[in-house]
Amino acid sequence: MSEVVRQYYNRRPESEWKRLQSPYGSLEWAGTLHLIDSYFPASGHVADIGGGPGRYTIELLQRGFQATLVDLSEHNIALAEEKLSEAKVRAEAVLCANATDLSCFESSSFDAALMLGPMYHIIDENVRRQALEELGRILKPGAPAIVGFINPLGVLRAALTETPEMFSEYVSPSSLLDTCIQCGEQEAFTEAAFLAPAQAVFELRQAGFAVETRAGAEGFAAGMLDEVQAIAAGDPGALDTIRRLVAETCELPAYRDSTEHLQVVVRRIA
Repeated sequence: MSEVVRQYYNRRPESEWKRLQSPYGSLEWAGTLHLIDSYFPASGHVADIGGGPGRYTIELLQRGFQATLVDLSEHNIALAEEKLSEAKVRAEAVLCANATDLSCFESSSFDAALMLGPMYHIIDENVRRQALEELGRILKPGAPAIVGFINPLGVLRAALTETPEMFSEYVSPSSLLDTCIQCGEQEAFTEAAFLAPAQAVFELRQAGFAVETRAGAEGFAAGMLDEVQAIAAGDPGALDTIRRLVAETCELPAYRDSTEHLQVVVRRIA
């Protein structure tokens, strides 16, 4: 990943920490925890690769896992250390490193892994392959991982409410996606790789993984940022219901390929 990406996250560790606490971000959180509950072992060593300021790392530790956090951003790592201390949990390690080079770990070291950020930002397919092969190397044979991608099909859907001006006149789907990426770089995001589900699954299999399932992290609520925020403000209990329903339905074919965040559960082939 590039220096541009590293500096982007260095500028906003607190925002990244709070992201999954927001009404809409909490849907992604709920969907991810559902996948952890469903596909991870009951205990063991878990690598959180590209885990930012450590929200998932802390959750894993609180659930009894032995967790290791790796992130590209020094400021994310510094905040993670503060948050770990506040939560009174201790990670096995907290390391600043690139997902494309996990040589700090021995092969077959982990019983499970999260890789929920790196694939968002590696533009070159060959470099993505390198990161995925490193993930496979550090997993034990048969161990699961949850790998996250930004899904351009979900981004188009989200644009209906977030950037409706994009639809003022007809342009091709590929041109709309280019506009989404440009808006993200200028206003809210950084260098980004958008992979449709078929391409994401192809690259995972090419890297030597067996694909077990995939899920749309935001489920049936994908693209409804304003609506979810309004519901949360008016009826917090309703938001709890939505989170539960998102978690329970995120793997259904109707939703799994149409959300902004695509999550694929894979296993290292023995």
